Amino acid sequence: MHESPIIVLGGLRFDLSAIGMLLITVIVVMVLAKLAVRNLSVENPGKLQNFMEWVVEFVENLVSSAMDLKHGRKYISLGLTLMLFIFVSNILGLPFAVITEAHGVQSIFGQPIQATLTNEHAHLLWWKSPTADLSITAGLAFMVFVLINVMGLKDNRKHYLKHYVEPFWIFLPLNIVENIAKPVALAIRLFANIFAGEVILATLIKASVFGLPFVAAWQGFSLFVGALQAFIFTMLTMVYIGQATVHEEH
Repeated sequence: MHESPIIVLGGLRFDLSAIGMLLITVIVVMVLAKLAVRNLSVENPGKLQNFMEWVVEFVENLVSSAMDLKHGRKYISLGLTLMLFIFVSNILGLPFAVITEAHGVQSIFGQPIQATLTNEHAHLLWWKSPTADLSITAGLAFMVFVLINVMGLKDNRKHYLKHYVEPFWIFLPLNIVENIAKPVALAIRLFANIFAGEVILATLIKASVFGLPFVAAWQGFSLFVGALQAFIFTMLTMVYIGQATVHEEH
């Protein structure tokens, strides 16, 4: 069983693979964005520029479907960032995995590395899709949750607070639970789909030569799933922001 390399600092457990893959995702997205705007041209745009223009237009249409574009234009950059970051995170674990065997106590930066299950002999997984880790998807969902509530209070305070007691004040507990359930659903949906895909991929790889055709097919399907999950997460984020910030009855 593959386990995560953990170090403990100040009583807190840090997953080195999750932290490392997050940094790699950030670098990939930043490099992709930099390359897309390096040689901008109106008359003769490159393939990457055309692709990024299509992505921006796609996100713009997504935002406009959730709220009036005059109000939602400022969220296009957020939607674009979420779309690219989550898609890259979803597919990083497809090409390969980096696994090392841990025998006894190992250390990094002077701190002992522990396995998730604290086995003395464990296989540590260093390269994986960041979104196959529940802590990562929960962090993304929590960020969205905070943003939704802050923007609701900032741009639409009266109507935002009023919707908690609609249609009657007795529904206040249910409306609070509904608000809390949004980030929980976002986190679990994204994590479950990507984690399940990587488990199936690992199972097919273990099937030796007989599983190779299925591995190729599953990787292609996983690209589609990765794009779909990035779209769903971004779309729901825009819908929730629209519900919280637009002046209308919810």
